[in-house]
Amino acid sequence: MAEAHQAVAFQFTVTPEGIDLQLSHQALTEIYLSGVRSWKKRIIRLKNSVITGVYPASPSSWLFVVIAILATMYTRSDPSMGLIAKIQEHLPVSQSMSTQCQAVVSAVLFSTMLWLLLIFTMRLCLKQLLSYHRWMFEQHGKMSNTTKVWVALVRIFSGRKPLLYSYQGSLPNLPLPTIKDTVKRYLESVRPLMDDTQYERMTKLAAEFESSLGNRLHWYLKLKALWASNYVSDWWEEYVYLRGRSPIMVNSNYYGMDFLYVTPTPIQSARAGNSIHAFFLYRRKLNKEEIKPSRIPGTVIPLCAAQCERIFNTTRTPGEETDTVQHWQDSDYIVAYHRGRYFRLRVYQAGRLLSPREIEFQVQRILDDPSPPSKGEAKLGALTAGDRIPWAKARTKYFSSGVNKRSLDCIERAAFFVTLDDDEQGMMGDDPAASLDRYAKSLLHGKCYDRWFDKSFSVVYYKNGKNGINAEHSWADAPVLAHLWEYTLATDSFQLGYNAEGHCKGDVDSSLPRPQKLNWEIPPECEEQISQSLAVAQALADDVDFHVFSFRDFGKGKVKKCRVSPDAFIQMALQLAYYRDRRTFCLTYEASMTRLFREGRTETVRSCTNESSAFVRALDGGEAADVCRRLFRAALDKHQNLYRMAMTGAGIDRHLFCLYVVSKYLGVESPFLKEVLSEPWRLSTSQTPVQQVELFDLVNHPEYISCGGGFGPVADDGYGVSYCIVGDNLINFHISCKHSCPDTDAHKFGAQIRKALHDLIQLLSPNQKEPNKTEESRPEIKKCDSNAVWLLVFVGF
Repeated sequence: MAEAHQAVAFQFTVTPEGIDLQLSHQALTEIYLSGVRSWKKRIIRLKNSVITGVYPASPSSWLFVVIAILATMYTRSDPSMGLIAKIQEHLPVSQSMSTQCQAVVSAVLFSTMLWLLLIFTMRLCLKQLLSYHRWMFEQHGKMSNTTKVWVALVRIFSGRKPLLYSYQGSLPNLPLPTIKDTVKRYLESVRPLMDDTQYERMTKLAAEFESSLGNRLHWYLKLKALWASNYVSDWWEEYVYLRGRSPIMVNSNYYGMDFLYVTPTPIQSARAGNSIHAFFLYRRKLNKEEIKPSRIPGTVIPLCAAQCERIFNTTRTPGEETDTVQHWQDSDYIVAYHRGRYFRLRVYQAGRLLSPREIEFQVQRILDDPSPPSKGEAKLGALTAGDRIPWAKARTKYFSSGVNKRSLDCIERAAFFVTLDDDEQGMMGDDPAASLDRYAKSLLHGKCYDRWFDKSFSVVYYKNGKNGINAEHSWADAPVLAHLWEYTLATDSFQLGYNAEGHCKGDVDSSLPRPQKLNWEIPPECEEQISQSLAVAQALADDVDFHVFSFRDFGKGKVKKCRVSPDAFIQMALQLAYYRDRRTFCLTYEASMTRLFREGRTETVRSCTNESSAFVRALDGGEAADVCRRLFRAALDKHQNLYRMAMTGAGIDRHLFCLYVVSKYLGVESPFLKEVLSEPWRLSTSQTPVQQVELFDLVNHPEYISCGGGFGPVADDGYGVSYCIVGDNLINFHISCKHSCPDTDAHKFGAQIRKALHDLIQLLSPNQKEPNKTEESRPEIKKCDSNAVWLLVFVGF
């Protein structure tokens, strides 16, 4: 094979005349340029480490301090109050160093120590400032004088032009709530879900736990909170994600969709060429830390960026007891799957990133390749979709040596995974609603063997030019990947663009080495395991019921005119819809982020409260409108307060989870914790706001809308609901449940959500007429041009 020969730098042959050495100039050039690129990355990484390490100061400020101290000494003043003289006394005396030179060196050392002390002080001050969260609980539009002063100080101590990780050392640690507060909040959260007898029993269990075992477990957590930067995140990653032995497909992985109405090009390879190039542009910015630190929208408050480190070159590796997440510093290729075959596609040539047109050319080569899959290769990916223990055993037995190990290493070390799908997806045909449901299921699980679910993320390119993304959950939460996805779609369509024929722009170097097909030697025993894993995965996929719809009758614009939080409004609608669907209330999970703190991930907002249940009963029971409005306002205020408490480290569930982990380490049983941790989340919800507002223009370009993304049901008898609020007039919903449960129906629940939204807005705006139902209408589609502004909202959890 030509690509195999080009990968070899030299060949030699032993003859009677001696050794005939043949050097490959091209291969040696590739090795040299690869080394240069690697060293450039190391230098950039070192430079960024220095800049981030001294933030909020700058390296140039060191020179300013040195010059200031030397200038002061020149005026015969001693700014060090004798410290410079002390340093000079203890300097190793050199015969070649004059007294004046020793004084200068001592001054420079003193200046450096003073500079480092100033940096430490500034960082400590910034850390204390970022620990202030009272601003979040103030009434919207009414900022206290204390908060105004705080904002000014944060701006002063935040420095200028921060890199992506500049704030990491200044973020506060996640605070540890008291046992008393957590237990009190927990009992309040479960009151609407229990009758008097059940609640009395739970109160006794909680009191017993709080007065005895709870304090002992909490003491260990205090030690961890003092020692670790985040007392939750490492255990959350390990025990919630990596130790799970059930399939991660559907149960853990999530997805994101393409534009809703526009397909920039119908050519599959061209769409792949542009977006793959855009992914690597983002990775370049990530490596250089040129991506602006994420902040709470409309504020100067930074969010933790630690999760960004493992976006690329990352995979989840199966183990019999626990999986692990492996990350590599660099990878210059991707792995693509097409019709049962795996290909290694290098995206760097002679030290440069291939152009979109060149990547399109290479992808088309894969699409045109007529070679059949190796024996057992076609459905190999099913191992990543099934149970984890069989996959771990098969990996150890069949993929730990030889050609199988080399090919598996190639997949796991790739920057990311690509699937070139032969199906067509998107909103299309005579039944656009049903096509969206099929699109969602395709992105969530595909055929159960044509994705590599262990990779940090896999990108799917469909035959009609649509694309989408499937992401593994353990390494990061969805907003991190959403930022990448937004950038990629924007760059793909509106910066790189396409020519009149729909191909990527630019020229092609036809001498590029062909993508390399990976080789496998799969024994019959392994094929049997692949079949078993596929059967497990297929049963899981077939059981998923999905419904995706866009609600266009009104959006956050109308809700905000009623002086109501859009997120709280939707959560109340979900409570009302669930009650009407099941005639009861349930434990409800809404994801809230804790990235205000170092290494923060998520916390749970328990949306079903005493206030929300009282309102729902009143509205459903036909109480007077004034009574319902008063109860509705109380429920909204309660929900917003719970959300703020979760964001600021005063949640319930992560604290109880960590106490449970400590109890397992100590080998003690807690009836209270066991019952708390076994309660099912029958309504799991999530919403992620727009992160890159400057890219969005729904008014002028309403066709550039993504329908967001979603996830599978958390409970076998419950619903998973993700939603994204798009502009002022659109809300997208993704609803999942299981066919095997007779009490759940995604389409029926979707209808209940629509009705609840209308009922709530009618309650708040009784004098306004019911809007016409135009949810399946589509905006006027304009021709895609490179100057258009697009919108993407990705739903995360």
